Amino acid sequence: MTSTADTNHVTIAERVAGFQQEMASQLPQDVADTFGAEQARLRAGGVPAGVAAPGTAMPGGQLLDVHGEPTTLAESVGGRTAVVVLYRGAWCPYCNLALRAYQEHLVPSLAHRDVALVAISPQKPDGSLSSQEINALSFTVLSDPGNQLAAGLGVLTAPSDDAQAAQRSLGLELREANADGTYGLPMPTVTIVDRAGTIRWIDVHPDYTTRTEVADIVAALDSLE
Repeated sequence: MTSTADTNHVTIAERVAGFQQEMASQLPQDVADTFGAEQARLRAGGVPAGVAAPGTAMPGGQLLDVHGEPTTLAESVGGRTAVVVLYRGAWCPYCNLALRAYQEHLVPSLAHRDVALVAISPQKPDGSLSSQEINALSFTVLSDPGNQLAAGLGVLTAPSDDAQAAQRSLGLELREANADGTYGLPMPTVTIVDRAGTIRWIDVHPDYTTRTEVADIVAALDSLE
């Protein structure tokens, strides 16, 4: 099938570059240095060994919708193929840039394919609701209170002590944002899961300032058809 993705839209990488340029003069230098060191550490570590491979089952688990009602990934997608996005939380500006890009340019491309789009983070359900409202998202946003999917996919991580302190200096206490009261976070990850619940494609970004581009997701879908 010929891709219908808009090849002229602003990429997530371009949005991130613009955001970082804006923030360069706003963040305290010590905080900026701490985050920069954290990002370098994550890049150096690369994709963890043992990340779930295509052909394996998508991890399951009890999730919560934006109203705090229990659900599962399977229930949310209703038997359709799904693009599943693991993100850090509504507090993460890079996540919001990516989710808005998916809303603007991925949702239209998925509509004619009858492919679901689901975004999942470890934040409390009210944080999931904030993500949906802040970014005016039409797709499903869920909370994974114990990082079950991130752990099952092999992409669970946590910020360093220095990064946690830098977050607190900006008013974020991650343990309060996360539903399970821990510092656990998923590496930003996109998977394509077929109707049988099998992973067909996965893309992991250890450095949270980079994300899976819309064009890459559409190309992956095209290759699976």
